[in-house]
Amino acid sequence: MARFIFITGGVVSSLGKGLCSAALGALLQARGFKVRLRKLDPYLNVDPGTMSPYQHGEVYVTDDGAETDLDLGHYERFTGVPARKSDNVTTGQIYSNVLARERRGEYLGATVQVIPHVTDAIKAFVLGDLADEDFVICEIGGTVGDIEGLPFLEAIRQLGNELGRDRSLFLHCTLIPYIAAAGELKTKPTQHSVKELQSVGIKPDILVCRSEREIPKEERRKIGLFCNVREEAVIPALDVRSIYAVPRAYHEEGLDDEVCRHFGLEVGQPGLENWDRIMGRVDEPDGEVNIGVIGKYVSLLDAYKSLAESLTHGGIANNVKVKVSWLDSEIFEQEGTIQQLEGVHGILVPGGFGERGAEGKIAAARFAREHQVPYFGICFGMQMAVIEAARNLAALPHAGSTEFGSPADPVVGLMTEWSRGNQVERRNSQSDLGGTMRLGAYPCVLSAGSRVREIYQSDSITERHRHRYEVNINYKERLEQAGMLFSGLSPDGELPEIVELPSHPWFVGVQFHPELKSRPFDPHPLFTSFVAAAVEQSRLV
Repeated sequence: MARFIFITGGVVSSLGKGLCSAALGALLQARGFKVRLRKLDPYLNVDPGTMSPYQHGEVYVTDDGAETDLDLGHYERFTGVPARKSDNVTTGQIYSNVLARERRGEYLGATVQVIPHVTDAIKAFVLGDLADEDFVICEIGGTVGDIEGLPFLEAIRQLGNELGRDRSLFLHCTLIPYIAAAGELKTKPTQHSVKELQSVGIKPDILVCRSEREIPKEERRKIGLFCNVREEAVIPALDVRSIYAVPRAYHEEGLDDEVCRHFGLEVGQPGLENWDRIMGRVDEPDGEVNIGVIGKYVSLLDAYKSLAESLTHGGIANNVKVKVSWLDSEIFEQEGTIQQLEGVHGILVPGGFGERGAEGKIAAARFAREHQVPYFGICFGMQMAVIEAARNLAALPHAGSTEFGSPADPVVGLMTEWSRGNQVERRNSQSDLGGTMRLGAYPCVLSAGSRVREIYQSDSITERHRHRYEVNINYKERLEQAGMLFSGLSPDGELPEIVELPSHPWFVGVQFHPELKSRPFDPHPLFTSFVAAAVEQSRLV
């Protein structure tokens, strides 16, 4: 039967609970266990799909079409276990389900309350849709003491009692700040955080203490004493040079040993050779390339978390360091600013929504095309590249997207109908924003002799989508006559999925999000090829 590990956080946010969950999952995997990772988010939104990237960072999309928290990306990258809709839940989803059941009369007229109805729904989520997993790691979003997180803490407290200690473990992430003026590490914030957790009935079994300085043995003993935790279960989490060094760092501090001890498991040491090999390439690259990412949300890099990691994976595959220059697309709407791209070895234009900065992305696509710089357009980045080609190659100067108005030539338009398996899905401009997008994994057929056919080494692929606008198939013939190849289409031939410029050293636009499927052990072929093209470009500059 599955064992459950509940991971909470205290003191401050952004302590790395998601990375802790992912790294622990990887360590347990390396010991031969089957793992599943889940995220419980206390905010009231039904999902992060309509939240601003500045508020929430990246929206991670699963194969089955769920819009989820970005931590699920960490889970997949570290363990390779595909996430599903049943691996991320929010307060909004929980309350929506509870209220729907109340409206249907399923509570038989009972007064609907947080306890037991909401907490029961949370417990049902935690325990549901499992198979033969050995461990289920559940990360609770937010920090202990947040009012919106109380139902989740109560639910896992109840689960701890119901499952018993032989099937449940509570891990708490805290901060040990260093006060430079005093020259001391301070344990009091951790003590108060644990006290807050204990006040809701949860006693942590393991503490993971984030710190920028080494935590002396005496301080670990003090933390254990005041927090009622074994000294060996106080695990330092120091800053590391790369997130891919975290599994090895946690293992050396004894995190996975403590988990196995808690559950009475006697198993051999984990095999971490793959992680060591990755870090060897990160630490000793053969060279460096500079990639310019032209985005809208570059002031919050979490908005492009999977993208940044995928570029790192492409660097690992080519044994080079990828230096990323994050550039706001709006600056390229000003005269003379496009020359800032002259020093980059590759240009990547990622996804986004809305008109702001769109002309800057179009200018970046034109610069890449005219200066023979490798170009990678993802989702919105593909659409802007097609608009640029329509305007400057296909003699359609008024080409644009209906996302921004009513252009004379709507080269990009709102999706209204598409196929998923044997079903037809339909949307219109009046649908809820959270329900208008094409989400999840869809197949794509690649053209024989195309660059992407060579990159993928396959006639067909499956990639994850998140968009509500598409390139208008009616302009395919006009654009191909101008030199742009539609090298990937949906199986029915109606939806353009990939475009490329055969006359260019490397110019590819994709409607999907390949960054969602890249892994450090298995870099995505498009990112591998793009970085390789950037390496070649660096030799020419």
